Amino acid sequence: MIGPGTGVRVYLACGVTDMRKGIAGLTALAETELRQRPANGAVFAFRGRRGDRIKLLYWDGQGFAFTTRYWVRLEPGFDRGAYVWNSSERRRFL
Repeated sequence: MIGPGTGVRVYLACGVTDMRKGIAGLTALAETELRQRPANGAVFAFRGRRGDRIKLLYWDGQGFAFTTRYWVRLEPGFDRGAYVWNSSERRRFL
């Protein structure tokens, strides 16, 4: 799989997303909540309730590429890591 090129738009779905959703559910969220066509070449990022994982979705020209990233604690004793972004609004463009 080849990643998106330079100059790609990234949309954050601010707030909490159900991490059980797959490609179909996340493309529906991109259309309804973010008001964007999922096949427009942008990357869509969705954050789970605990903040320890995000799901990334983008159209690569032939189909959707979908990946999940987990925050990993490297040493015991450190605070639990989390992906943090503003949840006061539903969408944000980077």
